[in-house]
Amino acid sequence: MKRITLNAFIRIAFTRSAAALLLSCFSLCAIAQAECSKTVYLTFDTGNMSVAEKVAEILKRQNVKATFFPANEKTFRGDFALDDSWKPFWQQLSKEGNHFGSHTYDHDYFVKDGPKGQVFEKPQFGPKAGEIVLYNEATMCKQIRRVDQRFQEMTNQPLQKIWRAPGGKTSPTLIRMGDMCGYQHIGWAPAGFLGDELNSDKHPNSGLLDKATRSLKDGDITMAHLGIWSRKDPWAPAVLEQLIVNLKGRGFCFGLLPKNTVNPSK
Repeated sequence: MKRITLNAFIRIAFTRSAAALLLSCFSLCAIAQAECSKTVYLTFDTGNMSVAEKVAEILKRQNVKATFFPANEKTFRGDFALDDSWKPFWQQLSKEGNHFGSHTYDHDYFVKDGPKGQVFEKPQFGPKAGEIVLYNEATMCKQIRRVDQRFQEMTNQPLQKIWRAPGGKTSPTLIRMGDMCGYQHIGWAPAGFLGDELNSDKHPNSGLLDKATRSLKDGDITMAHLGIWSRKDPWAPAVLEQLIVNLKGRGFCFGLLPKNTVNPSK
């Protein structure tokens, strides 16, 4: 009978244990991939911020990250979303690993293309609120970058180099302006419009939840707000948490923008 030295026995035992551990790891990884075969991207624009803290609580509880597009909009408190009074909120979201893009500082709505590569915009807030103003590339870039500068003042972190035009209203000229400024425009998928702006009598939360759960597909970007003045029955938190649970059940992970971001959350 061949004798095995103690050192040889230890090597054999270690090799077998390592192999078993590696096989177990491969099995678990395969299961994880099977459970997370698709990705959806949750995004939120500021709005009136009335459900901002509830949205943040739900994302944290569900271990999900999202991408936020701040503008200096007036909030339900009577202040503005990028005031120092909201600094702890943005700081916490940033610490938790969420991503951020610009929604233009004064929440500028695109109206139409103007002469010589310019655009007409209608700021919702700021000194020219409600006026139709002709923006050149420098003016548009200032509106996009001002959010980035303010966000860094509050959180010591820059935005991702992305932005979203208010209302999703754009033109090739406007998109080109953002590109020249160094920011990629991010819209949303048709199925990703989550309906929090719609009349709640005609579009109840139950219907919005069912539609989003059924319609969203791999790679879709969603859009909702951190509070809407006009909706009587708030969309969040009634829809948000159940939607996340439903999508997880369909095998979705939750990615961050821009889409080359790694490590989507489940």
